[in-house]
Amino acid sequence: MLTAGPVVRYLGRAEYLPTWQAMRGFTAARKADSADELWVVEHPPVFTLGQGGRREHLLDPGDIPVVATDRGGQVTYHGPGQVVVYTLIDLRRLGIFVKELVYRIEQSVIQTLEESDVAAQRVRGAPGVYVRDPTSRAGGELAGFAKIAALGIKVSRGCSYHGVALNVAMDLAPFSRIDPCGYAGLPTVDLSTLGVSITWRAAADRLVARLQQHFTA
Repeated sequence: MLTAGPVVRYLGRAEYLPTWQAMRGFTAARKADSADELWVVEHPPVFTLGQGGRREHLLDPGDIPVVATDRGGQVTYHGPGQVVVYTLIDLRRLGIFVKELVYRIEQSVIQTLEESDVAAQRVRGAPGVYVRDPTSRAGGELAGFAKIAALGIKVSRGCSYHGVALNVAMDLAPFSRIDPCGYAGLPTVDLSTLGVSITWRAAADRLVARLQQHFTA
């Protein structure tokens, strides 16, 4: 039987650290019947380093703060013009594991980009969503690609937090101060760079609608 999809909460512009602490608190307090939630937020400039992330991928953080966090993955940047959606999902209730969670989040982004006629895809072994870019200096499977959405997840007590960041219309310069997600030479793009004019809220609404479809039991 279908149930209601996740509760959506638009948090506006919010600092990263207290938002992360709130996610952890929410997850720790969840009960079996707690509704899933999607938290939609835009962060001030911050670099976040995943659990086990290597600081050598922080090339020149400068005056942008760095927060070591408990999500998976390496280093990424959050800033104005980026839609961040935190996926607070009870995996046990849905009967899925982390691999399927990641697949559904990525698929939501790919479908969101399709609405703007942007062809995006996964790259094997590199979570996130990518577009073709002939200027890319990345090697291996990522050769010829640029990243448009980053993904990092933490699972505690069978429930996920953290989520996905979609680049809409950003100052992309801070990405040059890191190896994005640990990949040297990997360019980062946003919808604006690709010629798509869309507001932050419209992009957020589209992504949230797709995520709700994928996480309605």
